[in-house]
Amino acid sequence: MTSLLRAEGLLEKIERAFAEISGIDTVKSLIETALTENIPPFEIIQSMREGLSTVGRKYENGEYFLSELIMSGIMAQELSKILKPHLQSSGNSVLGKVIIGTVKGDLHDIGKNLVSIMLSSVGFEIIDLGVDVPAEKFIAASGKENPDIIAMSCLLTIAMDEMKKTIDVLKQTGLRKNVKVLVGGRPITLDFAKEIGADGYGSDAIEAINAVMSALGK
Repeated sequence: MTSLLRAEGLLEKIERAFAEISGIDTVKSLIETALTENIPPFEIIQSMREGLSTVGRKYENGEYFLSELIMSGIMAQELSKILKPHLQSSGNSVLGKVIIGTVKGDLHDIGKNLVSIMLSSVGFEIIDLGVDVPAEKFIAASGKENPDIIAMSCLLTIAMDEMKKTIDVLKQTGLRKNVKVLVGGRPITLDFAKEIGADGYGSDAIEAINAVMSALGK
């Protein structure tokens, strides 16, 4: 019971560290302690996700500014680096291959990076194309890598049309029938995903896992 309470306490501290933008050193210390206590990496990521949700709400309400949003992303990237060696599926087969990127016209990568971390944590191979990715780059990567999923992200409404363009080009090249397409990001809705012909939609990193699993019938 004491061990369980300690684990719960550490997870709460990790969530609070992200919510309060406590900085990289604090996050590193808490994560290393959590790993020493054998807390599963997925639970650590879940605490981070909840903390980042608080950051997002505070940003939308004007309590946090862009600098805090950027710092939360840097902290998330640091968590990803620390957890990466622990996120390998111990002896398990890879669940699938995912090509992910933020579409052309958008340079935001926090959401994309979180989805990458979460999918990696449950056993997917991730090929991250980065930000400002044109349709042609998604197509080239798809032809080369033969992925199970193409996941597109955007935060800016002006970049949403790039998602439809990518799906249209996939159809034109004949690659669409071989891959599932998922979309996500702050302005994206389920109706929009259906309208452009995507196979699924995730409003956050947790939902992205469910969407990927559903699309692949897992």
